[in-house]
Formats: sequence, structure tokens, C-alpha cells
Amino acid sequence: MEEVDVEPNNIMIHTYIIPGAGFHQKHLGFEWGPGDLLVYETNYKLQGPRSASSPSVHVVRRDEDICSPILRKLFNESHLIFVGLQKIKEDVPSKNKKSQFVSISKNYRSVIRACMEELQQNAGKLSTQEGSLASQYGDQVSILLAIELIWNLCEVLFIDAAPAGSLLLHLLDWVRLHKSDVDTRAREVLQSDSPAQHQSYWDVVISLVLQGRTDEARQVLSKQASLRAESSSVFKRMDVLLQNMPIFNPAGTQTLTEFDVKWRHWHEECDRCLQDNTFASNRHLETICKILVGDEDTLLEQRELLSTWYHFLVTRLLFTHPTIKPPDLHYYAQSSMNMFLGPRASPEPLDIILLSAFEFDLHQVIKDCSIALNNWWFVAHLTDLLDHCKLLQSHNLQCVSHIRSSYLSYMHVCVSLWQLAVDYFDHCPEFGRVYLELQIERVPLDTERKAIKVLRICEDRQMSEQVRSICKIMAKRALRNNRLGSALSWSIRAKDAAFATLISERFLQDYSNKGFFTDLDLLDNLGPAMLLSDRLTFLGKYREFHRLYGEKRFSEAARLLLSLMTAKIAPRSLWMTLLTDALPLLEQKEVKTANSLSCFSSVFQDEDIESTKTELLRLALARNLAMAIVKEGTIET
Repeated sequence: MEEVDVEPNNIMIHTYIIPGAGFHQKHLGFEWGPGDLLVYETNYKLQGPRSASSPSVHVVRRDEDICSPILRKLFNESHLIFVGLQKIKEDVPSKNKKSQFVSISKNYRSVIRACMEELQQNAGKLSTQEGSLASQYGDQVSILLAIELIWNLCEVLFIDAAPAGSLLLHLLDWVRLHKSDVDTRAREVLQSDSPAQHQSYWDVVISLVLQGRTDEARQVLSKQASLRAESSSVFKRMDVLLQNMPIFNPAGTQTLTEFDVKWRHWHEECDRCLQDNTFASNRHLETICKILVGDEDTLLEQRELLSTWYHFLVTRLLFTHPTIKPPDLHYYAQSSMNMFLGPRASPEPLDIILLSAFEFDLHQVIKDCSIALNNWWFVAHLTDLLDHCKLLQSHNLQCVSHIRSSYLSYMHVCVSLWQLAVDYFDHCPEFGRVYLELQIERVPLDTERKAIKVLRICEDRQMSEQVRSICKIMAKRALRNNRLGSALSWSIRAKDAAFATLISERFLQDYSNKGFFTDLDLLDNLGPAMLLSDRLTFLGKYREFHRLYGEKRFSEAARLLLSLMTAKIAPRSLWMTLLTDALPLLEQKEVKTANSLSCFSSVFQDEDIESTKTELLRLALARNLAMAIVKEGTIET
């Protein structure tokens, strides 16, 4: 399979070509995996020699950028914003939460921009030998630029839902933010020795006018006027037109109708200047005047300065229809794109996405973004925010919960981001639990610390199957490494009686070989957990016997040892060891022998017991019994 990279509007799109004669000769099936699109050939009506072979499967798309280390800051900070968004109370009407949603949207965009700046800084530090990495950074910056552009427009049109009058002001801010090269060139011109003679002087003036920045345009124009005394009146006339250009103030007392009347009077004044050839002596000023009246041919002549059809759209609206209403946007957007691109050029994916936004087709925006952008982060968070704004339902988008859940799960295909993924899955009511269970299974349990983190997540969510699975994995790994204490702890946590029995056997075997117990803290604090299995119970009690003996509490130690033997939970292989442990106790005055004889009788009958040890035990019992008889006789006397 061949990969072809194309860059429409600076967006890196990954296109994959299936090898062979072509799609029309194959029957293909498609299936989304976590982060990949799998394309597979089916056996349906296959002809020729391939019909007997197994169908091949191709990975069409791999979401690699999501695992890029430099994007971790974006993921971490946006995760905090996401969690904060989920805490907004659902019972409050969406209209009353509008300012909160707009603020959250701006927070998302701020972390995007911060990430872009960091990528650009890192790219600037790379050497010429690191060209491939610099290219990767450049691709990521291009994608993030496109993401912020789309997000910002969605914020204006959907989340903030700016009305007529304010709408154009927001669109102007949108264009200015994403066309910041004007500021760089303006600084170069104004900081030069002779700004009016600078080669970019008029481009800067016209660019500022195209963005509606009339005050700044007047400031730059004043540099030229001061040098041309003979034509100062013409410059003054242009200065007055720019100064008098009405700008709607949403916070003011002027109504939209009053503003529209005032703007039309100003527009007519500009048109009269053009008809009277007021600026005929200066072609640059005449061009600016034609822009002010919204002459479309003149605007199209400024393609290089506008650079995009959507900049052309906003400038066109500014000088022809500043009170545009949201429902009318799509007419101007479609015609502006056609006019700017021309009949020979085809719109790129970014153009289609922006046009869908101007048409208020949220479903299509989300769908196209998921296809065109190799970054699920954007689609996941935007969909979630729009869902909170109750905008997806109003746009007749079906299965909102399914789409939101799917995108949130795809976003965290990178296993290293599993901790962030948990919060996202928690807020997917329909499929989140299933996705989380699948995600937990993919988390590599590299260390016990990491395993404990995963375990706590599962325990908090009552994921009993995953809890048992994790504990079993860690217990077996610890046992392989001969870490008996850790293995026993994990098996107890898993409530795995069979494995706890096995590890208890290993503990006892280890004791028989070494003559002492390891992991005393664990064995001394088993508590009720020792009841998980008989062998674990014996291990815990046997350790308690040793502790009592060490504290010289011989009578309690003897009683405990006798109870272990009478309960018959001690493994047969340890009977002799227990009897050997009993030898010192039989020499103690506090220990009585009467109840011991029945316990030891079965042991003496065992043919496998060494005769020497048997004789020693008989002798110890006899001596203990004699001492007891003497003591009892003395008391009676």
C-alpha cells in the first residue's frame, strides 16, 4: 500500500492507495478500529485465482500525532478543561450558561495556540540534520492552525451565536487572528527609515483596510501625506472617509436600524467620491475607495493580500452588507468561494469544512473534520462542547451519545494517555464503560505502582472482572520473580483462593529451607484475609506461633501449636517440623503435656518419621509428663 501526502491549504492529509487494479474490481469492507480505518477485501463474488485466497486487510489510517510527546501539554490541559465542563449543572438552561460555554471554548483555543507556539519554537531550535523532525513539527502546526480556525468559526456561529451587527465584528476578529502577517509587515514598514518609500507600504495600507482596521490604515497613510504636500487634500479626503466609516457598537445605545441608515449614508458618500474621480490622481487611493464601496472586481484583484476566500467573504460583507444575519451567511459564503477560487480550482477539505459551518450544517462539519484532520482531539472536544450547548439536537444530529462516545474513545488510542482517557470514558453514558474496560486491558502493567493506579480506577468503578485479572497478572509476575510477599498480597486482593494456597505452600517451603520467614510485615497483618484458604490460615497462624514464642509467651504458643495440629490444616510435610518446634516448649514448666499426647500419637505411627527424632520426642514428652506429675503431687501436698 502506498501513502501519498498532499497539503491543501497547509493541512497535511494522509491518502492511502490500495495496491491492485482498482476499487471497482474489488469488493471492499470498512471497519473503524481504535484510531485506524481497516479496509478489507471480502469474499463476495470474487473471481479469478484470488477467489481461493484469504482476503487481505489494509490499515488505511493511523492516528500517530496523538502519541507525539510534544502534544502532551495540549492533551493534559484540555483534559482539565473537559473535566471542568462536565461539572456545569445540567439543570440550568443553556441560554444562562452561554458565557460559560464561550469562555470554555476560548480556553480550548488558548491551549491550541500555546501548543502551536511551542511547536514553532522547538522547530526553530532544530539543526539542518533534523529536517524530518522539523517537517513533522511543521505538519502539526499546520493541522493545529486549521483546527483553531475551524473551532473559532464554530465558536462565533454556534456557541456564541452572534446576532446581526455583532456577527460581522466577530468574523472580522476571526480573520484578523488568522491573518496576523499584516501586523508583521506593518511593523517592518513603520520601523524603516522611510516608511512611505517602503516597497510594502501600499500593501500594508490596503491590507489594513481589507480587515476593517481603518484607524491603523489612517496612521500609515499619514506617512505618505506628509511627503506629498501637493496632494494633501486628496489624502485628507481619504482620511475623512476612513475616519467616518461607521462601526456597530453592540454595547451602545444605537439600534441596528439606526446604524444601517448611518452606514448607507457613508457608503453613498464613498460612491460619490468615486463617481467624481476624487482620487483619480492617485491609483492607490482610488483602489482603496473602490474597496470601501465594495467593488467585487477590485476586491478580487487583491487575492494575494486576502489569500483566502473566507477573508474575501468577510471583507465583502464589511463593505456591502455589515448587518448580515446568520441565516443569510451561506448565500454569500458559497458565492464568495466560487468567485475567489474561480472555475478551474477545486475547493480543498478545509474549504468544504468552513463552507459547511457557514451553512450551519454541524453534522457535516463534524463528519468532514473526522475525515480530513488526522487528529481526533478536535472532533472529540468540539462535539462534547456542542453537545453541552444543546446544539447537536437542534441540528437534528442523530445518535449524539454514540458519536460523542465514539470520538472520545478514538481520541485516546495512545495507551500512554490511559489516565486521561478514564475521565472521558466516565462521561460517555452509553458506551464509556465498555470502552474503558477495553482500554484497561490494553494498559501495560509495567510497574506495581502503575498496576495499583489501574486497580484503584477499577475498584472505584466496581469493575470486578478487571480487578481480578490485574491482581492475577501481578501475582503471577511476582511469583515468577520469587517475590512471595508481593505475590501473596496480589492474590489476596484478587480473592483467588487457589493461588493464595499455592503461594502459602511456597512460603512454608521457603521456611523449611531457610529456617525463618520473610515478609514478616505482611504475614503479621493478614487479619481476616488469612481465611481465604486453609493453607493461608495455617501460614498466618504458624507465623503467629513463632511470634508468640519469640515474645516468650510459651503457654499461648503451645496452645496455638496444638490447635493447629488438632485442626488438621497443617500440610503433612510439615508435621515433623511442627513437632520439632514443640520440643523446646515441652521443656517449659508452663506447658502441660496431657492434651499433647493424643496429637502426637498419630505422628509416632507414621513410618516416614525418622527414628532418632521420634525417640527425642518420646523422651521430651516423658520428661514433661514426669515434671507435670511431680508438680501436681507437690500442690496436693
